[in-house]
Amino acid sequence: MVRHMFSHLLLLWSLSHDLYITGLPHHEPKEQSWNNHNLYSVPLDLDARLRRLDLSNNFIRQLHTLAYPYLEQLDLSSNQLDLISEGAFENLAQLEELNLSRNALNNNLGINSKALQSVSRLRTLDISMNGLSYGAVELFLLNKSSLEQLKITGNSITRLSHNLFKESKGLRSITIDDNLISVIEQGTFEPLRQLEILNLAKNNLAHICDFKLHQIKHLNLSRNSVEFFVTREDDQLYSLETLDLSHNKLLYFPIVPKMSRLRYLHLQNNMIGALNSEATMVSEANALYSDIIKERTVRKNNLHSNWRLMPLIYIDLSYNHFRSFPLETLSLLSSLQTLNFSHNCLQNIIWNVRSINGSGFRRQLFFPSLKYLDLQSNGLGYISPLFLSALTQIEKLDLQDNSMKPCGSQSTQQINPNTSCVVFGQLRTLKHLNLKENNIEKLQPNTFQKNSLVSLNLARNPHMVMQVGALEGVERTLQSLIVSEINMTSSDLSLPCMPLLTQLDISNNRLDLLPSSLSCSPLREINIRNNHFVSLNNSLTLALSAHLNLMYISGNHFNCCDSKWLTSLHELKIKLPDISDTVCFTGDRNMAMTGYLKNPSGHCLLHTEAQEVHFGQIFIIGVFVAVILTVFIVVTRKVCCSRGSFIV
Repeated sequence: MVRHMFSHLLLLWSLSHDLYITGLPHHEPKEQSWNNHNLYSVPLDLDARLRRLDLSNNFIRQLHTLAYPYLEQLDLSSNQLDLISEGAFENLAQLEELNLSRNALNNNLGINSKALQSVSRLRTLDISMNGLSYGAVELFLLNKSSLEQLKITGNSITRLSHNLFKESKGLRSITIDDNLISVIEQGTFEPLRQLEILNLAKNNLAHICDFKLHQIKHLNLSRNSVEFFVTREDDQLYSLETLDLSHNKLLYFPIVPKMSRLRYLHLQNNMIGALNSEATMVSEANALYSDIIKERTVRKNNLHSNWRLMPLIYIDLSYNHFRSFPLETLSLLSSLQTLNFSHNCLQNIIWNVRSINGSGFRRQLFFPSLKYLDLQSNGLGYISPLFLSALTQIEKLDLQDNSMKPCGSQSTQQINPNTSCVVFGQLRTLKHLNLKENNIEKLQPNTFQKNSLVSLNLARNPHMVMQVGALEGVERTLQSLIVSEINMTSSDLSLPCMPLLTQLDISNNRLDLLPSSLSCSPLREINIRNNHFVSLNNSLTLALSAHLNLMYISGNHFNCCDSKWLTSLHELKIKLPDISDTVCFTGDRNMAMTGYLKNPSGHCLLHTEAQEVHFGQIFIIGVFVAVILTVFIVVTRKVCCSRGSFIV
């Protein structure tokens, strides 16, 4: 008995020793999830040593006292919570992250807000989608001096004032998107010296008249009704790195801080460029700036002076209303690497640059860092050679869905400078070119002679004739080639030996033979879908198999029993993702069979045996009919003979 009691005492001492040293038992449960368990209340048998507890996506309506002294993270989102007892969080001394989003906290507001006041160590709070007004949010933020991240998405806030965050000066990230905010009083965010991320997307903001938030790094104002964004010029350094003004009503480029770290600017889906010309847009933007800061006269080009100093590397101007390319404004961005100018209204890019001091000599501007230019879906038919010459470092050019016609060689341009075709040979640094959907009728020899293209997309040019030598000059650099949906036959497809080609798409044509020149290409992926192939050259497929990993073959007219090439592919374990959808046809009845090629040899064997059985049956039936006829004739003669004797 004494021995038994001693062992119990020893165990208790061991546990208490662990608690004394670590503050927790040695094998503590750190996390428990009751997500989506159809709970109507918090389970009573939870371990008191929990650090993280997930009760989201249940039906909990009321929350009473929780006794989890080590709990650091609590997720109660997506419940029906509308009543939190005043002392519900008093025993959660270590709680740092609390998610109460998607509930009904606007009910019983007084009690619910008092409950949150007892949680003084919170660093992250999410009270999104609770139907909260400005006043309600203000109550929830009382006694929140340690708060660093706040999310109030999808509530009913209409304005912001300096009282809202007066007790949360340590905030680093605030998300107040998808509300009804139309007014932000001065002094709301300025005192928050640690604030780096501010998301005000999906509100009703119409103007940013005097941006002063020096501390902000990432500002999201997308999906508002912003008509202009103006920063008063000063010599202070702004921390701004990302500015999102997409999906607004901007008519002008924003006048951003003169001294900033701005690298990413999102201006897509606006109305920039709707004015007649770049000069008009710039002059009106400067006039607007002078009016806002109450200058009597426009003293200088504030827009350009600020843009000239921006360290921007990315700008998105897609889905705007540009009818001319803003050469002078964009050329000021000496660090710009990526420009998305897709889905605008350009028909031509003309070198419309002001002359120097009225001399008539037009300046040659440059885009010294631009590597990726997206001009797809503009209706472009002409690009000035001077513009191409300005793209000194271009690597990727997307011209999909335009009307660009490639010239055969530079000599064409030298003979006729006003020709509407484009000399891609000027772009010596170009590696990736997309000419999909350009209504190209002819790809002449030496079209890409002075390029070093790595990828080329010529798809969806259904009337294009690809002449011999069209890929001359890039056959030693091309790694990816797409010539799908061109309506070409095997005699139309002339491909040179391409020793680096790893990806080829020739789908949706009328091909029935693979070019033999592919044998010298280390192809890893090939797409031959939707052509007229009946079989594939087995020796060629064996040659390709050294590197081939993936092949798409469906939509052809394969012969079910001419599948030696397919057996080779199976043996070499080449991936055929669409083999189940591939249809083949039998030789005698031209019957389509889906899934047949998964095991072609067995099916063909059965097919041959069936034919043998069929001929055997015919032979037996023939012999049987002959015997019946013979018997019938013999019997008939005997009957006739016996009748003749009777008459006599």
